[in-house]
Amino acid sequence: MSDYIVRATAADSQIRAFAITSRDLVEQSRIYHNTSPVITAALGRLLTGGAMMGAMMKGEKDVLTLQIMCSGPAKGLTVTADSKGNVKGYPQVPDVILPANAKGKLDVGGALDLGVLSVIKDIGMKEPYIGQVQLQTGEIGDDLTYYFATSEQVPSAVGLGVLMNKDNTVKQAGGFIIQLMPFTDDEIIEKLEKKVAEVTSVTDLLEQGATPESLLEQILGEFGLEINETLPVQYHCDCSKERVTRVIASIGKKDIQEMIDDNEPIEVNCQFCDKHYVFSTEELKEIIK
Repeated sequence: MSDYIVRATAADSQIRAFAITSRDLVEQSRIYHNTSPVITAALGRLLTGGAMMGAMMKGEKDVLTLQIMCSGPAKGLTVTADSKGNVKGYPQVPDVILPANAKGKLDVGGALDLGVLSVIKDIGMKEPYIGQVQLQTGEIGDDLTYYFATSEQVPSAVGLGVLMNKDNTVKQAGGFIIQLMPFTDDEIIEKLEKKVAEVTSVTDLLEQGATPESLLEQILGEFGLEINETLPVQYHCDCSKERVTRVIASIGKKDIQEMIDDNEPIEVNCQFCDKHYVFSTEELKEIIK
């Protein structure tokens, strides 16, 4: 198993935690979208966070979407994840190039700049749950931390990292989400804040050989860490000709008829995996029927 998530608890279930290694899925995303390093890092962080948030959901068919709309040159990012470890995403602008930030790192905050993070949970109710927050730093980990605190009232610490090789492939990717339950003792909160503050860089720890388990052990070891479950995670797009056919059918007879009248095949591209689906005029006539 290459990429995987661990779910854990600590301090007699006063703390719940998730950690992930996500190098392969972020690299798969980079290959699909041919992203520049700063966009690979931005989308990679959102995919990493989205995969863990997907694992928080209970239902087999639950789907989570994270969407960033922003004023920076990246314009926006979208990630979708389910509860079974499948995650996918796409950037609005894949090829943004920016100089390094003041710390000499990829300037994800500069690529996004001001904007809004939306969290959409489709959990089988009539209407999906939608939470929205302003981007705080554009570094994504900070923005998800702020989202949990303000929209879900769950004090959380989110650490996300993507490290690139010199040839612009993904060297390391991973992260953690640590959350306090409503009944957590003040003493534990104080200790935990200190431990989280000691984590300077997720990618440094991954470079030193950290696994999701040892990442959490480093932060939560003294609180009696219990690993409860391990879940494989992958970049997975579930598009198919059948699904694209349903999308075309949903746009209405008038528009489909105009396509038929043009007497040219149409091509539909999947934003998540760049697969191309071609429909002949005969197939379009079948869809109208």
